[in-house]
Amino acid sequence: MIRSVLVANRGEIARRVFRTCRSLGIGTVAVYSDADATAAHVREADAAVRLPGSAPADTYLRGELVVRAALAAGADAVHPGYGFLSEDAGFAAAVAEAGLVWIGPPPSAISAMASKTRAKSLMGAAGVPLLSSVDPASVSAADLPLLVKASAGGGGRGMRVVRELSGLSGEMASAGAEAAAAFGDGSVFVEPYVEGGRHVEVQILADAHGTVWTLGTRDCSLQRRHQKVVEEAPAPGLSEELRETLRSAAVAAASAVGYRGAGTVEFLVSPGGRAFFLEMNTRLQVEHPVTECVYGVDLVALQIRVAEGCALGAPPSPVGHAVSARLYAEDPARSWRPWAGVVHRLSVGAGALGVRRRGLRGGGPGPYIYGPGTQNPLSAPNLGPQIHVSVPDPHPCDPVTSRGVPAAGGVEPRLDDQVDRPGLSSALGGATGLRVDSGVDDGDVVGVHYDPLLAKVIAWAPTRAEAVRRLAYELERARIHGPVTNRSLLVRSLRHPEFLAGEMDTGFYDRHLAELTDVDGSGDVRFAALAAALADAAARRVGGPGVQPPDTKGGWVGEAPSVPHRIGGWRNVPSQSQVKRYRAGDDEVEIRYRLGRDGLVADGFDRVRLVAATPWCVGLEVDGVRREFEVAVYAGGSVHVDSCLGSFAFTALPRFPDPTTRTEPGSLLAPMPGTVVRVADGLAVGKPVQAGQPLLWLEAMKMEHRVVSPADGTLTALHAVPGRQVEVGALLAVVTTEETTP
Repeated sequence: MIRSVLVANRGEIARRVFRTCRSLGIGTVAVYSDADATAAHVREADAAVRLPGSAPADTYLRGELVVRAALAAGADAVHPGYGFLSEDAGFAAAVAEAGLVWIGPPPSAISAMASKTRAKSLMGAAGVPLLSSVDPASVSAADLPLLVKASAGGGGRGMRVVRELSGLSGEMASAGAEAAAAFGDGSVFVEPYVEGGRHVEVQILADAHGTVWTLGTRDCSLQRRHQKVVEEAPAPGLSEELRETLRSAAVAAASAVGYRGAGTVEFLVSPGGRAFFLEMNTRLQVEHPVTECVYGVDLVALQIRVAEGCALGAPPSPVGHAVSARLYAEDPARSWRPWAGVVHRLSVGAGALGVRRRGLRGGGPGPYIYGPGTQNPLSAPNLGPQIHVSVPDPHPCDPVTSRGVPAAGGVEPRLDDQVDRPGLSSALGGATGLRVDSGVDDGDVVGVHYDPLLAKVIAWAPTRAEAVRRLAYELERARIHGPVTNRSLLVRSLRHPEFLAGEMDTGFYDRHLAELTDVDGSGDVRFAALAAALADAAARRVGGPGVQPPDTKGGWVGEAPSVPHRIGGWRNVPSQSQVKRYRAGDDEVEIRYRLGRDGLVADGFDRVRLVAATPWCVGLEVDGVRREFEVAVYAGGSVHVDSCLGSFAFTALPRFPDPTTRTEPGSLLAPMPGTVVRVADGLAVGKPVQAGQPLLWLEAMKMEHRVVSPADGTLTALHAVPGRQVEVGALLAVVTTEETTP
């Protein structure tokens, strides 16, 4: 029996595995880089071992260091999670050679599927439907579009769509360079790109006794940069014939390599309903929670049991529908640019409500405000991956806990559907059918070295429509303070007619990104800015620094000071307007208002009345409708305003801008903190450049990002040096045009 597990990973998946280990009575060991020294997964583990350095290549990708850490901490098993070394056959073999239990498939199965070209050959021999590879030297315009793919690795890295023959060689070189940096293998291959295809996959689980489960399908068609954003189970709109084709092909794939443990067989489904094998992921998938919710299983627990030698019994049956959205610290409107920084608050579900309503709605002296990070009657601390359910037993979002024990005579225990599945009381005051798997807590930092995934939010319901509606609702009302996120994109995607009809494909964001990221033209942002200005005024009235409540994570413990409901208490000169300026994205919002005996008068606002204000909450009545705005202010002038009108992030601006902060025209600034990985060949000061020409590449959060020339002109300065780390806003280069020449 396994007693202690080291998770060779970080963030959300490490916490996810730890949660199951605790439920099974298994000790936990974390590994961490210097950048992760205070990370949530380190805090949660029973023991933690440092891997010196910060970059993945120096830490989480050093298999020998991880094995040494497991032995030093007394672990007797290693779970790889996903990413990093999870599909490294050499690492799996090293774990076994060290006398540790490998919670994953045999190294031979990993090796067989590690190269996509070799995997396709094996799958063809097993009768699995395939897309034929294309010889780059003999392609013609009739073969377009094409897809360049890295032979190794995954996660969308090393993939390029080619629509013009002239760009094929360049895209192959670019994909190869990215793959070499990410996986140590720069080989690529080319195959037809199926327009309008859907990404559909099958979850498998196999034991060492010849049993293979197929736990339904997942649709993962909503992708950015070939990485999944929204997933659901089961995949909607598939015929029974196609489902059977996918199931039998997945079993054939697992059997062909002697698979054991959890894995996923991925397919591309054409608009005509034909399925083609893409690859097999020999690990747990990021999107596994939707399958767990629908089938009522804990896949991590089953991985551990299989590694202990248990035999699978009859597979469970599916119930209902689950949809998952990946919440990233990134800006979809700016080429999916990742963001780093402090996560001041991340709260999803009923715990996201920060206001006890009795104050602003009358009947009490309040309002009583519970600020960011506060543990109040409506919220619970983020304990990592949780399944929030409160429904009759059994519930499909409740993980399986096997009660199998070795029988007399050495017969292996069996994992079947005769298990205890007690319903869990919701930790979020009634947030039934909602699950949040998070890698960060309030106050944690999103760094530049790793994937910017903050959390996965999963909703289960009896029907697809209900699950989608619930997920969109919870995301919209979540409290997410800190880096820019893709939250708005997720909500709009879930409510898009194409997605609601189940007619999405992998080109969804290519077609709809502009409309999904379009700035809301309503005046809601101005109401939020007005609330921020009034909350600031209230804070100054009750003592200035009170805008940052006396709690280490920015929360107010107890009752917040309140401003009396009577407007006459404000001692502003009626004839003189107060002015506050905020930056919201690329725009500036200026608020001018007066507070006097006649009430609130704000420029550009008609029929608005102030109901009440504190440093953390403002009540406004507009055309007879009252709304409450929660306001949170953090160091550096960051202001977040949440209400039923939406969530808005502002930066408070000084009334008179500092002229020394201006940059000369044509300056190229680092859009994110990262490392300069290369500069375009032949680029030098004095050389002419063209608009859109790639000048240099930054690596941040496991992806490469191009920095291009903003216009035709001359490169007059180049400060970027390969290998140099830069902070956001650092000057990389200057392009001078005729218009900018003095």
